[in-house]
Amino acid sequence: MLLFLSQEAEARPRPGAAAAGLGPAPSMAVCGEAVGAGSLPSELVVHIFSFLAGPDRLRASAACSHWRECLFYPALWPRLRLSLRVSPAERPRLDFLMRKCGWFVRELRVQFAADNYPGGGVCEGAAAEGETPPPLCPRWLDLLRTYLELVLCVLSSVRNNRIQQLFEEILGNSRQLKWLSCGFMLQIVTPTSLSSLSNPIANTMEHLSLLDNQIPGNTTLITAVELERFVNLRSLALDFCDFTAEMARVLADSNHVPLHRLSLLVHKISIMHKSLENMPEDENWKALTRNSTNLRVYIMAFDIKSDDMLRILKPSIPLERIHFDSYITCVSGAVVDLISRQYDKFLTHFILMNDVIDTSGFPDLSDNRNEDPLVLLAWRCTRLSLLAVHGYTVWAHNLIAIARLRGSDLKVLEVTEESIDFDQGELADQDVDPVHNLIEQVSLGLGRPWHAVMDIELLSVFTEPTRHFYREMQSFSEGI
Repeated sequence: MLLFLSQEAEARPRPGAAAAGLGPAPSMAVCGEAVGAGSLPSELVVHIFSFLAGPDRLRASAACSHWRECLFYPALWPRLRLSLRVSPAERPRLDFLMRKCGWFVRELRVQFAADNYPGGGVCEGAAAEGETPPPLCPRWLDLLRTYLELVLCVLSSVRNNRIQQLFEEILGNSRQLKWLSCGFMLQIVTPTSLSSLSNPIANTMEHLSLLDNQIPGNTTLITAVELERFVNLRSLALDFCDFTAEMARVLADSNHVPLHRLSLLVHKISIMHKSLENMPEDENWKALTRNSTNLRVYIMAFDIKSDDMLRILKPSIPLERIHFDSYITCVSGAVVDLISRQYDKFLTHFILMNDVIDTSGFPDLSDNRNEDPLVLLAWRCTRLSLLAVHGYTVWAHNLIAIARLRGSDLKVLEVTEESIDFDQGELADQDVDPVHNLIEQVSLGLGRPWHAVMDIELLSVFTEPTRHFYREMQSFSEGI
C-alpha cells in the first residue's frame, strides 16, 4: 500500500557491513562525486523502479534527489491506492501526492479509516415521532467538513492538474497564436500559465481574455510585468481587480499598440478578497485614452454595492457597454444617473438585471426623484441601442417616453412584464386597457411591433449572465 510519500526512508547498511569494515551499503556508495546514482540516465532509473514494489520504490528514492524525481514518472503509477485518516493533518501530504500524481494516474482508490469517527453522530437525546431530529454533534460536523475537503482536494487535482498541463503544453507549442480567450474555466488557467508562451508569440498576440472569479484569495492571473510582453494587444478582458493602475500605464506606453477593446468583470467575490486601492484613477484612464483614441470599455458588475460602483466609474472611462446583475445588492438611481451624465457620448448597451425572489416589491429607481433615471439615460445617451431591464420597477409612462426619445435607434428594448407598473390614474380609466395602450404607444415610438418579455427564462442574459457576458465580450472584442 502506498502511503505518504513525504516520509523519507533512511538508507540502511547491509547486515554485518559495519563489523566487516565494508562501510555503507552500495546504494549509498554510488552517490560519490565521480560515479553516483545521480549520473544514471532517468530512463534506466525508471526501468529499475518498474521491477520494485511501491514501498521498495520509496526506499530507493531516498538515495538522491535525482532518484526521487524519477519516482514520479507516470508509467510507474498507473494505479494509486491511498489510506487516509479523516484529519486536517493529512491535507499537506494529500496535496503533495495529488500535485505529483493527480494529473496522470489512471486508477485512484482512496480509503478513509473509520477509527476516528465518533459513534452515532447526533447530539444526545432522541427525537420522538413527528419531532425535529436533534442536530449533529460538533465533532461529527468537523469530521464531515474535513472529509469533504479531502475528497474535494482529490477530485479537483485529478481533474484540473491534467487539464492545466495540457493547456500549458498547448501554449508552449503554439507558433502562430493570435487570440487567447479563457473564461470561467474553473481554475484551469493559473498565474504561471502565461509563462509557457514564448516571447515571440506573446509579442504578436492580439487578443487576451483571462476571466475566472474562482481564483483563490488575492491571486491574479497576470501582472503588469507579464503584460509588458504583449505589446501588440488590441483587445483585453480581465477581472477588474486585476486591472491595476500600473497595467493602465503599461498599455498607455508609446511602445504598445493602441488598445481598442477592454472588457472588465467586477465581481463581488473578487472585491471581497482583493482591494480596489490599486485600480486606475482618472488620470490613468486619460493617459490610456490618449494613446488609444478608439478604446471602448465593456463592464459587467455582479452584485456590486452602489458605493463601490461610484468609486469604479471614473469620468474618463470610454464606457460603451455596462451590464448589472444582482441577487442581493440593487443598483441605485444615483449610479444610473452618473452613467447617463458621464458616458453620454459612448454608451450603447445598458442591461439592468435583479434576480429577486419577492416580485411584489421591485426597487424603484425614480423614487424621490423628479425625473426617472432610465428616461434621463435614454435622453442623454444618444447612441443607446440596447436597453434590458428586469427586477426594477419601470413605470408604463416612462417606458413610453424612452421609446419616443430613442425611436428606431433603440434596436433592442427588453423589459419583463412583472417589472412594468401603472399609475393609479391609468388603471382607473375604464375606457382604455392600460396594457394594450402601453404596447401600442411603445410600438409607435419604436416604429416596430413591441411586446414585454412574458417569460424571463427565455432571456439568456437573465438565466445565464456569466455565459452571456462571455459571449458578448467575444463579439465586442471581434469588433476591432
